[in-house]
Amino acid sequence: MVRYAKEHKSETRRRIIETAGRRLKQDGIDGSGVSTLMKDAGLTNGAFYAHFESKDDLVTTAIADQLKVQAEDVVARAAPGRAGLEQIVRGYLSPQHRESLGDGCPNAALLDEIGRCTDTTRQAYTDGVLVLVEGIAARMAPEAPSSARVKALSLLGLMAGTLQLSRALTDSQLAKELLDQGISNALALLDTGQRV
Repeated sequence: MVRYAKEHKSETRRRIIETAGRRLKQDGIDGSGVSTLMKDAGLTNGAFYAHFESKDDLVTTAIADQLKVQAEDVVARAAPGRAGLEQIVRGYLSPQHRESLGDGCPNAALLDEIGRCTDTTRQAYTDGVLVLVEGIAARMAPEAPSSARVKALSLLGLMAGTLQLSRALTDSQLAKELLDQGISNALALLDTGQRV
């Protein structure tokens, strides 16, 4: 029997989490079975339980990871201040993001299913969303981010809902118009309460 180094198990687990995150966003939680998730990672079903206790455990881990990546790759890398917020909004509500479910936002892809998940998964989601929201709030109100927390959460809700609805539409022109209106609405939300 071949013994693998500790790093191998860690790298394998990381690969499972990353590929599961993409698949879950693409096919949904209920539409992604353990066998498909493991096949995506290049592994057999038998290897699953060496890394996770259950599918719920993997879903919880993958959702938390996807939100962490979004906070690090989208929010933290955006330009400072209002310009960065506009960059986030325009990138989020872009036709490219609309078309890339597997590589896109876990909120827009999974929100309807997360509400029906276990408390553990919902808590991991809540924790991840709060990190994301705090990053947005810090851009909205650098001097007092906590004062912008609910506004940042509202912005995320507006963007995720707009993206979800645009993905559901078969009329591509209407979907584009919806994304454009979503950008206008999001930018207006950013500007409410601003001092001139």
